[in-house]
Amino acid sequence: MDDFGIKGIGKIAQEISAKGVEKKAESKESFADVLKGSIEKVNGLQTEADQATQQFLLGNDSNIHQVMIAMEKANLSFQMMMQVKNKIVNAYEEMMRMQV
Repeated sequence: MDDFGIKGIGKIAQEISAKGVEKKAESKESFADVLKGSIEKVNGLQTEADQATQQFLLGNDSNIHQVMIAMEKANLSFQMMMQVKNKIVNAYEEMMRMQV
């Protein structure tokens, strides 16, 4: 079973890698488009978490686990977005310090 698990993971990784290369070859999205799409996804997760919270507070949804999962997804995606923003700003500042 362990042998199957390792081979299975390797095969899945190869398939994902191949699909990623194909997708990159097909799409010519700009950096701004990718960044905008990522921000929209984070905003969507925030909206979903807000809606789930409101539904729970109104008594329409009794599954607190799903509410907490939605809130944590939104929180983690926002934190990741902020870290990416910080890295972009740091890279920009570093480039501006470079002498040409």
